[in-house]
Amino acid sequence: MDKLSVKGLALGIGVPWALCVLVGGWTSPIWASGFVQVFSTVYPGYGAGFVGGIIGGIEAFFDGAIAGAIIALIYNWTIAPSKRRR
Repeated sequence: MDKLSVKGLALGIGVPWALCVLVGGWTSPIWASGFVQVFSTVYPGYGAGFVGGIIGGIEAFFDGAIAGAIIALIYNWTIAPSKRRR
């Protein structure tokens, strides 16, 4: 197995998660009100509407990017060294 790119996985998880939260905030009057209620407890400032969606999207990007970086670092630390042993 090859090593994962820490930056690549951080962006690969952070950007889509931020877009989901952003779109959820912007479309909450139509269909995602429950989504906004749940995630407003996780992301302070997140709410229905334009500004609330942007605030939640920014927070979600950093949340997802940190999670992606941690996943890649743990993967590289545990799985990738096995390739060097051969």
